[in-house]
Amino acid sequence: MALVVICGQPCSGKSTAALCLAEALKDSESKLNVRVVNDASFHLDRNQSYANMTAEKNLRGVLRSEVDRSVSKDNIIIVDSLNSIKGYRYELWCLARAAGIRYCVLFCDVEETQCQKWNEQRREKGEAAYDNAIYDDLVRRFETPDKRNRWDSPLFVLWPSRDGIHKSSAAIVDAISYLTKKVDSKSRDVKILQPTIATQSTRFSEANSLYELDRATQEVINVIVEAQSQAIGGPINGVSLGQDLPTLNISRSVGLPELRRLRRTFIKLTGQTSLSGPPPPSDAGSAKRMFVDYLNRELGTA
Repeated sequence: MALVVICGQPCSGKSTAALCLAEALKDSESKLNVRVVNDASFHLDRNQSYANMTAEKNLRGVLRSEVDRSVSKDNIIIVDSLNSIKGYRYELWCLARAAGIRYCVLFCDVEETQCQKWNEQRREKGEAAYDNAIYDDLVRRFETPDKRNRWDSPLFVLWPSRDGIHKSSAAIVDAISYLTKKVDSKSRDVKILQPTIATQSTRFSEANSLYELDRATQEVINVIVEAQSQAIGGPINGVSLGQDLPTLNISRSVGLPELRRLRRTFIKLTGQTSLSGPPPPSDAGSAKRMFVDYLNRELGTA
């Protein structure tokens, strides 16, 4: 039915806003099925999740994959995380478009000094708080949502430090109205995103996502790099990737840039093929099998 992206600086009241919105939606006459997806859903420590770019990328991948599995025309998914990078918000918007549902952003607009104060208060109380270095880095890289961007629209803005966060807050009331309003031929203020062939072709089965394909192919690349380091530049033949998977046979040493290029090409070709042929692989094993076959054809011995 809808995807709601909560956005804001660290310690700006996002989780409180998500909870208020979820409760207000459940209390509405529509009796909606509402679910909040957040870092705590996976028992992830906030400092470890943002300790470096790799950890942060993994966190976004886990959240995105969970959202992709959960969005449907029967429920409202609220993504309670930093969602601070506009490129990531665009990816979430694409998931909503592929599902053919409504989408909006709820932004907690709080001054940086106030967020820092709230973070320090949490630490003093023994509650989950950001380390100073991580907090400063997240604040520096935050990209404020802009309602002119389709992935930031419609944009509902809360001012927690000034007005607090309540079910009756204007932004939450407006968001609920947008999410629950019935749509007919005369409706112009509610937009239901329409899937395109491109967005549909990049989705896996309901239980998987493009993230699974990306991760599976990266695991194959890691195996190749490790095998080549042990072979000291020689050919690698008969490398096993697991039970029921084909062996890997490469006739020459292949640099990481070339492997990355082949991986990107494979992912692109997989999406294009699904437009007129079979759908993309629905699990990691199938993805690895297809990728190894592709590499053996491109790099294997004649």
